[in-house]
Parts: sequence; C-alpha cells; structure tokens
Amino acid sequence: MKALNKPALIGLIGGLSWASTATYYREINTVVGERRGGLHSARCLIHSVDFQELAECQSQGRWDDAARILADAARSLESGGADFFLLCTNTMHKVADALEDTVSIPFLHIADATAAAILTTDVRTVGLLGTRYTMELGFYADRLKSHGLTVLVPEADQRRDIDRIIFEELCRERIEDTSRDRYREVIADLNARGAEGVILGCTEIGLLIGDGDSPVPLFDTARIHARMAALKSLASCEPTDS
Repeated sequence: MKALNKPALIGLIGGLSWASTATYYREINTVVGERRGGLHSARCLIHSVDFQELAECQSQGRWDDAARILADAARSLESGGADFFLLCTNTMHKVADALEDTVSIPFLHIADATAAAILTTDVRTVGLLGTRYTMELGFYADRLKSHGLTVLVPEADQRRDIDRIIFEELCRERIEDTSRDRYREVIADLNARGAEGVILGCTEIGLLIGDGDSPVPLFDTARIHARMAALKSLASCEPTDS
C-alpha cells in the first residue's frame, strides 16, 4: 500500500496588493489539486502586509524601511514552519537580498522563476512591463539579463501610464477597457522594437490583459511564480511504502 508524505509548507508574503495575492492562492491550489486530485489543497502560510505602508516606502525611496517590514514578515513565516517562501510582488524584489539574509529557509525569486519559464521557449528578447521602479531601477532587468535574456522597457510616457494604471486601478481591482487598450499599444510597440515576448512584471497586470491582447507570448509572473512554488512543495511529496 502507498501513502504520501506531506508537501512542503509554502510561505507567502502577500498583500502587495491583496488582489494579486488572491491570484497566487488560487493558482497554487489549482496546481496542487490537479496534481494530487480529490480534495487536496496546498499547505501554505500567508503573512499579508499593509500595502499602503509599503507603497509609501517605495514612493519616498525608503527601501531600507521596506526591507525591515518585509524581513519581519519573512521571520514570521520561518517561525511558523514554512519550508521556503515567496514575495508575492515584483517591485519589492528590490530588497530581495535583505530578505534572504534574514532567514535560513530558501527564497524563490520571481525573476529567476520567470527567466526559467522563458528559457523553455525560443524567446530571448523580452519586453518588461511593471511599476516604474521595476522598469527603471535596473534590479529586475539585471537579474533577467544574468540568465542570458535581452530586456527592453517601454518609452518614458508609456512607463508613466503603465505605472499609473497599476497603482490607481489594478491594485484596487478596477478593470478599465481604455487601460487595456493602452497596454495593448505598449505591447505592440515593444514587439515592433524587437521583443519576442513580454513579461507581465507586476503581479496585477494579468488581471487586465491576457494572451489575446498580444501578438507575442506573455509571461505572467504571478502565475509562473505561484506554479513554481506549488511544484516545489509537491516535490517533497513522493509516494512511499506505508
């Protein structure tokens, strides 16, 4: 007779925003349900922070303060028994190194997960959509480039519109057709400039656009990251003799 070990316990730092954290929870549990069948769901802990506090840190350039808030969240997940953890956002990976130094459990970096997914395709030049911090500060594009990818970012006026739509609409679960049209324009421009695929480098963008909105493949970082977490959790759940 066969029995299953428990899957690894996933730690999630969420609330950045809550709308995309819901996407993570749904995607992780969908993968687990598909793989294990029956009524199985994921083993996970969620530490949900107050996004207003973190958004103020971002806008004021107080990245050290943001790192301290998120480090506290990481420690709470470790003390709660999480076997590894994720930060359910792209922008705050600006302080990823500080989080990794805070705890001893493994950290799944969203850009590494995304690059791994892209490298299973023929795409090597990608457009990057995200908050202005993600598109402009270099920490994210540099991580992608370390995997051998070429990264293009939108023009300045396009970056302003993308960022505004994220914070004023998507983080509040507001979906506007005019905003979708604007994103389509930006994607088409990136494609014209040589992008063979486009990274949805903010975990809320997938709420607005999908494959039908793009002439090239889209890489939804929230779903890619969540799927990797689910599979890593299940990797410890191998059949054993009972």
